[in-house]
Parts: sequence; structure tokens; C-alpha cells
Amino acid sequence: MKPRYWDDAARALAAGDRVLARLIARHPDVHLARRGEPFTVLARAIVGQQISVKAAQSIWERFASATGARGEPVALDPGRVGRTRMATLRRVGLSERKAAYLRDLARHFTSGRLDPRQWPALDDESLIARLTDVKGIGRWTAEMFLIFHELRPDVLPVDDIGLQKAVAEHYHDGERLAPTALREFGARWAPYRSVATWYLWRSLDPIPVEY
Repeated sequence: MKPRYWDDAARALAAGDRVLARLIARHPDVHLARRGEPFTVLARAIVGQQISVKAAQSIWERFASATGARGEPVALDPGRVGRTRMATLRRVGLSERKAAYLRDLARHFTSGRLDPRQWPALDDESLIARLTDVKGIGRWTAEMFLIFHELRPDVLPVDDIGLQKAVAEHYHDGERLAPTALREFGARWAPYRSVATWYLWRSLDPIPVEY
């Protein structure tokens, strides 16, 4: 489903920014869409860190099978992941560090330290703080989760290489801004900085990425 704020955001951004107006007109029928449930999405983000898409998919499929995941899209059980032996996690191709990260993520869910029912009441920074309490989840991963899963409208991931590249290409003659300067520059897109970021990503890759 299209986020309920999407059309208002697109109109507001197009009215105030010539670059975004052009990008929005170029992609009229695509938008953010939530896929999967929280634990599985975060687990998949951990599995995919610092390896190729092909390798991540292969390991993910073995990991999901080893932990008894069911359904389509796949849904993992945090309790079962947390009980899976380290040796089993290593056999599916996970590094020792990623296996430990996944077990820590599972503990956060089973203990209630990460409880999706509480998240609507949290502002963006509060939710990012809770997510980054998990080993292996840094700020960038948390921001991607807020954009793609929680559909938060006003996240600006200034450490994202794609956003840095797109802003440089469209606004600064190819010169990339430092994260602090990019945050200041992106303030013009509030309260729809996630949407602006998403359209700027489309200028680099017209096919939306799913998380």
C-alpha cells in the first residue's frame, strides 16, 4: 500500500524543488511499500552486511531453512532463532560475528527490549536509539529500517552513499557534501525528507530496492 502521506509529500516537494519535480514526474506510479515483518527485515539486513547480493541471498535461504522459517514472504521466529546453536548458524555460512548479532537481535525481541507495539509512540531518534542498541545494527541500518519498513516520512540518511552521490550530481556539480552539510542542505525537504531521498535514489537506480 502507498503511504498515506505520499501524494501530499510528492506535491509539496515538486512545488518547492525543480530537481525533485522532474524526478517525481519521471516516476509517477512507484512509491515506498512495506514488506515483511520487523524481526525478519532486521535479520535480513544483518545477514546482508558487507557481502554481495548473491552471497547474501544464498546464506539467507539456508539460514531461514535452518531456523524453520515459513511463509512467503519468509517470517522468522525470534525465539527459534535465539535457540539455534552457534554451530548451526555457522554451517549456513554466517560469520561468527553475524551469528552473534542475530542471536542478540532475537534476545531483544523475545525480552521485549524491541517491541514493535511501542514504536508508533516513539519519535525517529528514540526508535533509532533502540534499534542501534542491538549489536550489528548501526545508524544507517536503523535509518533504512525507518524509511522502508516503518515508512517514517522525514528521515534523512546523510551517511548513505547513494544520497550523497545524487545530491552532488543534481545540486553541486558533482561535489559531494560532508554529512553535516548534507543535513543542513536537506532541511529544505522537511517534513518529507524520506520521500525526497527515495526520489533522489531513483535518479541513480529507477528500480526501487526492497528491504
